[in-house]
Amino acid sequence: MPRYTLTLDLQPDPEKWSAYDAYHREVWPEVLDSIRTSGIQSMEIFRHANRLVMVLEVLDSFSWEAKAAADQKNERVQVWERLMWNYQQAIPTSKPGEKWVLMDSIFYFE
Repeated sequence: MPRYTLTLDLQPDPEKWSAYDAYHREVWPEVLDSIRTSGIQSMEIFRHANRLVMVLEVLDSFSWEAKAAADQKNERVQVWERLMWNYQQAIPTSKPGEKWVLMDSIFYFE
């Protein structure tokens, strides 16, 4: 099962970090459905101060393009994404318009 790790920063405001954490304790059902139906089998987000790391395990059939297209058509997911952007900020190496950035695996031990 493929696994991906992505990163993103939150704005440098501890009050926003707390609010962001609270939203993620009660993710909207439509957002969870979007995740589930895209082929994502598990998703975990870690936070240290304002740095976020997200780990995804996906089905072999998972497609970033299909997920993005489905999310564009889902108004509730779009509302969630706009809301989350009030707390998030792109990392310095992000391309224009890019939020979560795929990380390269440089070490693995099993």
